[in-house]
Amino acid sequence: MKGQLIVLEGLDGSGKGTQAELLRTALEAEGIPVRKISFPNYESPACAPVKMYLAGEFGKKPGDVNAYAASTFYAVDRYASFQQDWRAFYDQGGILIADRYTTSNGVHQCSKLPQSEWDGYLAWLFDFEYGKLGIPAPDLVVYLQVDPAVSQRLMTDRYKGDESKKDIHERDVEYLARSRRAAEYCADHCGWQSVACMNGGEMRSIQDIHREVLELVLKHRQELCRI
Repeated sequence: MKGQLIVLEGLDGSGKGTQAELLRTALEAEGIPVRKISFPNYESPACAPVKMYLAGEFGKKPGDVNAYAASTFYAVDRYASFQQDWRAFYDQGGILIADRYTTSNGVHQCSKLPQSEWDGYLAWLFDFEYGKLGIPAPDLVVYLQVDPAVSQRLMTDRYKGDESKKDIHERDVEYLARSRRAAEYCADHCGWQSVACMNGGEMRSIQDIHREVLELVLKHRQELCRI
C-alpha cells in the first residue's frame, strides 16, 4: 500500500515549516513512519531555475515570468526530489509531510492570471505534475490562513529587518495580496482544509495552531481507515 502525502500550504511567513515539523514530531511519537520534505529544495541542482527566478535573474517582478514557465521550474524540482529522495519511502507506505508542494504553484502563479483563467491553469498544473510527470497528488492539503500584512511582518522578523534578503515574491506586497486571493480560491475549489491562524488581528500561538492541524490530520487518517 502506498503512503500518504500531507501538504501544509500558505503565504510566505505563515509558519508552514514550523507546523510541518511539529506535525512530523507528533506523528512520529505515535509510531507512524513519517518524513518531512520541503519545497523548493534549495540544496538540489534541480532547483537552479527556481533560485534564478526568485533572485530576479529572469525579471525583477514575479509577473515578468509567466505562470506556466515559472510552474515548470518548481515542477522539475519536485520531480527530482520524488525520484531521488522519497519515492521508496512513499511506495513502502510512509507518511510525507510537505512544507509546500504543487499547491504552491496554484497559490503563487494564479495570482499572475485573470481569475477567469484560474480553473484552466489549475487543471493544466495538476495534470502536468500528477499526470504527466507522475509525482503523487496530495491526500490532504491544510491551508494556513494569514493576512498578507502579517505575513510581511513575520518575514521581516525572519530576516532581522534586512529587506534585501527577501526574494521577488516576498518583497512585492501587491503580489502577496493577489496570492492571498488566489489561495482562498484554491482552498475553496480544490477541497483544502483551512486553518485560521489569526485571532483579532494577531497570530494565534504556535501550539494552538498545531493542535488544530493535528486534529485535521488525525481525522483524515481515521476516515481513510474506514474505507
